[in-house]
Amino acid sequence: MKTFVVGISGVTNGGKTTLAKNLKKYLPNCSVISQDDFFKPESEIETDKNGFLQYDVLEALNMEEMMSAINCWMESQRHALLSTNWESAEEISILIIEGFLLFNYKPLDTIWNRSYFLTIPYEECKRRRSTRVYEPPDPPGYFDGHVWPMFLKHRREIEDITWEIVYLDGTKSEEDLFSQVYEDLIHELAKQKCMQVTA
Repeated sequence: MKTFVVGISGVTNGGKTTLAKNLKKYLPNCSVISQDDFFKPESEIETDKNGFLQYDVLEALNMEEMMSAINCWMESQRHALLSTNWESAEEISILIIEGFLLFNYKPLDTIWNRSYFLTIPYEECKRRRSTRVYEPPDPPGYFDGHVWPMFLKHRREIEDITWEIVYLDGTKSEEDLFSQVYEDLIHELAKQKCMQVTA
């Protein structure tokens, strides 16, 4: 059983979680890990000079724990391989990892089979963010004072990445985004199977 790891990253409120959930419904042998599940407790989050909690940085996340969850998934697939018979060995297990800071975390660099990055314009992002309820809630000025500047900083950091990232327009409808990525993944998975056969 081969593994295929998909990264869905990008701007806050860009549609990452929705896209991952929709893909999971239609892709066989598919699991999802969400980076948002690995935030440290509020008491461990740094505060900047403006009193803003620094949530939009890697230090706010327990990335070691997330790596451990990914490694557990990989390990379970290896065990599945040992127990499967040869006919079904061409099955591919898919792991989708979704989160706002995936491609900025070096230990994940070698894991991706396909990488997607969702973007939406500033105004739309601010509008969507204002409709969401966070715990703790966003204080006044938080989006402009912390969230958006951090997004721009992290986006600049990934411009030097050597592997291919597919940039997605997060203003497209949920259905259009799903279709685009689903078709792309089916194409990539077919290529992977061909490579296995020739190998």
